[in-house]
Amino acid sequence: MPYTAKDYSPLVGLKGFSETLLKNHFTLYQGYVTNTNKVADTLAQMLMEGKTGTPEFAELKRRFGWEFNGMRLHELYFENLKGSGGIDKSGKLAKRIETQFGSIDAWEKDFKACGTMRGIGWVVLYHDEAGHRLFNSWINEHDVAHLAGCAPILIMDVFEHAYFTDYQLKRADYIEAFFANINWQAAESRVK
Repeated sequence: MPYTAKDYSPLVGLKGFSETLLKNHFTLYQGYVTNTNKVADTLAQMLMEGKTGTPEFAELKRRFGWEFNGMRLHELYFENLKGSGGIDKSGKLAKRIETQFGSIDAWEKDFKACGTMRGIGWVVLYHDEAGHRLFNSWINEHDVAHLAGCAPILIMDVFEHAYFTDYQLKRADYIEAFFANINWQAAESRVK
C-alpha cells in the first residue's frame, strides 16, 4: 500500500513562517513521499525479477533510507509545530528534561546550540527508553546518525529549505520562530 502525503496546509499563517516558505517545504516533503513509493515499488519489482545482486538494487536499497526518513522526519517536524505557549512544566516530558538536563532552560540552550552548529541536517530530542535518558542529537543527513533504539520526541529541520526564504543566513532567528511555535502536546504524546 503506497504512502500518502499528509496535508499540512493548516500550518499556513504560522507566525514567523511565510506562506511561500511553508508551501515550498510541503512540496519538498511531498517529493519524499513520492520517491519513497517509487523506490519501494522498484525494489519490489527487482526482487520479483531476481535482480537483487545488481549494483542498481544495492544503490536503491541505500537510497530508500534517505527517502523514507526524509518523509518521516518532515511529518514529525510539521506535527510538532503550530503550538503556542511553553512546555507543560507538570508534564512527564518537562520532568524528564529537568532530571536529565537540570532545567528546561539548560535543555533549551543545548537544543538551540545543536541547531546553530555549522552544517545542514536535523536536531532531534531523543528518548532512550532502555537507558532512561534524553539526548539532543544532530542528524547530518536523513539516513545518518540516528540513535538506534531511541524515539524522536521533538524534531527541528535545519536544512536551508526550512528557513532560508524567510531568514537567509540568520538560522538563530529561525530557531527562535521554531521555539515560539512548538506544539508541546505533540512532543509530550511521543514520550512513552
